[in-house]
Amino acid sequence: MQEATQFIRWFDEISINDVPLVGGKNASLGEMYRELTTEGLKIPNGFATTANAYRHVVESAGILAALRDTMRGLHKANTSDLAERGKKARDLILAAGIPDDLWSEIKGAYDRLCEEYGTDTDVAVRSSATAEDLPTASFAGAHETFLNVRGYGALKEACSKCYASLFNNRAISYRIDNNFDHFQVALSIGIMKMVRSDLSASGVIFTLDPDTGFRDVVLISAAYGLGENIVKGLVNPDEYYVFKPTFRSGYKAIIRKSLGEKGLKMVYDCMGGRNTEVPDDDRRRFCLTDEEVFRLTEYALKIEDHYSEKAGKPLPMDIEWAKDGKSGDLFIVQARPETVHSQRFANILATYHLDRKGTVLARGKSVGEKIASGRARVIDDASHLSSFKPGEVLVADSTTPDWEPVMKTAAAIVTRKGGRTCHAAIVSRELGIPAVVGAGDATKRIYTEREVTVSCAEGSEGLVYDGILPFHLENVLLDEVQRPKTKIMMNIGDPEKAFGFSMLPNDGVGLARMEFIVSSYIKVHPMALIHPEKVTGGDVKNKIDEITFGYENKTDYFVEKLAHGIGTIAAAFYPKPVVVRMSDFKTNEYASLIGGEYFEPEEDNPMLGFRGASRYYDPRYNEGFALECRALKRVRDDMGLYNLIIMIPFCRTVSEGERVLDEMAKNGLKRGDKGLKIYAMCEIPNNVILIDEFSKLFDGFSIGSNDLTQLVLGVDRDSALVAHDFDERDPGVMKMVAMAIKGARRNSCHSGLCGQAPSDYPDFAEFLVREGIDSMSINPDSVVKTTLSVLEMEKIGGLKGC
Repeated sequence: MQEATQFIRWFDEISINDVPLVGGKNASLGEMYRELTTEGLKIPNGFATTANAYRHVVESAGILAALRDTMRGLHKANTSDLAERGKKARDLILAAGIPDDLWSEIKGAYDRLCEEYGTDTDVAVRSSATAEDLPTASFAGAHETFLNVRGYGALKEACSKCYASLFNNRAISYRIDNNFDHFQVALSIGIMKMVRSDLSASGVIFTLDPDTGFRDVVLISAAYGLGENIVKGLVNPDEYYVFKPTFRSGYKAIIRKSLGEKGLKMVYDCMGGRNTEVPDDDRRRFCLTDEEVFRLTEYALKIEDHYSEKAGKPLPMDIEWAKDGKSGDLFIVQARPETVHSQRFANILATYHLDRKGTVLARGKSVGEKIASGRARVIDDASHLSSFKPGEVLVADSTTPDWEPVMKTAAAIVTRKGGRTCHAAIVSRELGIPAVVGAGDATKRIYTEREVTVSCAEGSEGLVYDGILPFHLENVLLDEVQRPKTKIMMNIGDPEKAFGFSMLPNDGVGLARMEFIVSSYIKVHPMALIHPEKVTGGDVKNKIDEITFGYENKTDYFVEKLAHGIGTIAAAFYPKPVVVRMSDFKTNEYASLIGGEYFEPEEDNPMLGFRGASRYYDPRYNEGFALECRALKRVRDDMGLYNLIIMIPFCRTVSEGERVLDEMAKNGLKRGDKGLKIYAMCEIPNNVILIDEFSKLFDGFSIGSNDLTQLVLGVDRDSALVAHDFDERDPGVMKMVAMAIKGARRNSCHSGLCGQAPSDYPDFAEFLVREGIDSMSINPDSVVKTTLSVLEMEKIGGLKGC
């Protein structure tokens, strides 16, 4: 039977309602231990000291008046004064020690943990303030945590240091910023069994995309060893995205993952950890299996569902996990509400646009989607933080909670190390400033006083440009944007921009370009992976081996990468339709892929040569096309993303269309199966002339205005000599477009147009609406403008379909 205690509460005695008693962190641990271990979650057992225990420390030592005097008249802008006062306050608490009656209870509870887990067990000693891990104020990392604590002496020392950390510089500053009274906040200590992640891996989970706020994914980051390195930004972790809606429906698939560098691994040391180098082969492997990713996703969704039910509203979560290297079990060691996107109520889309680009000084992972500029200040050590001036761009190896008073005044943050869940990334999101993390040689390429522009508005890659570059902000109140009868869709190539673009008012994706994924993420010609024996160049072979490291079958590399890219786009817009175009490289473009020169013929006019549909059934490429089909089949059947529609480009004849459909069916993509729709690009005059015949093969058509204009007018738009004659509004081109729209409608097929002409030329858009086109697919930066324009046309003229 558990003995009654005055200052101790075990996790099974704590709920989320006990924040005033044991702080946000321990209240959350108790809630999960009580309510979710029965649901299959593994939470290490432990106990917490109460807020009254902290007050007992202060009162029994008689230091409360001295602490108040120390904090009186403090101005946090004076960083040296803040540091001096903070040290004085900490020294007072450390000198006070732990009263005997409190220590007796802590010691007794620790003995009980040792009975459960083994003599002299290792524990984590974690601070939990009564104003910490709240939905509106995270306080994350503001107080101290001590790992691998063993024995009475080390435990007592760690507890004293935890109490003293209530007056860390960063904690003092945070309380001032959030209007918390220093003496209304108390500190609880959580003491829990360590998970031996030093022998395996650990990381962080967000139940949304932390940069865009897209809520339908779970993001898991992972690195070897204890979790401190991820939080501190000392490693670039692996990242995995899982799509919630289809995962809940039983589809176990990762829609995107990226391999982190993971150069350091934190292992056990006295009351903490020390870093060791990770072997090269381990760096080049993912540190979690897919099954482990799915188990963590299950945990994360159960936690999110539980806390959302408690809150009475959707509540995205920020979760810490660890894998025990001895047992192989996955544990949850912390969970708190996400405090950035979950607190945004105004349905306003703020989009930053860089008006002019310049020389790139550094590249890394973008955090947020904003742009900022200013003079750089390179800080190589925390002792130099006092030199930082408000409005400068902070450039450093990494950041820790001690840096937060300065980070709050920065225009932007750039770190050489770190991933999307490191300290710099978390704080910059809370502050609403752009950050580029994991930016390699940033501290060498950027020097103090250099003017720079930090752009996180160009996708997942964050860029630091030389000089102050012009940019502008576009705000759209999404609630006020109505939907026109004509569907306004988007053209998208980069999967890493899809989550952000999906928040624009839209009706789906009318053109997802496979070529961008192949050239930017896969980089290798598919035939070079199928027939490596034909690649004779040593340097090319080595390059392919390096890129495909870890894949026993190199073709699996192509299929997985392509499926992840397309799956990310399909998930971002789910359940709206996403039309993906099969590869439409010209031979010269295919040849530029790694290994491509061994498989591509030289053509005088690639634009009219071996491209599009003609490749798919040809022996020179049909094996490569089979890999494309495998990837799309995985997106639909394994990921459950049946909103995916496939589109065939540059299909010259009806018989060619039949051959392509036969080839697709052989590879598991049969039109009509599980609702599969197949469209064709309508970009060759023959597609328009024979649209009744093509309509028997395809479910819809997307008019490719660029190629159709070229072929109707006989104009190469890339030729400086004749490009002035290229015009989609030429009467002949418009007549062809009108014939295509009417032909599609006559055959009950979808009609769309993908190209910029509707956004560039209002009269062309009006023409399309008048002809009754079903959809227009344009670039994301024109979506809002075109939507508003089409709404006005439909309202004034009643033009749709007339």
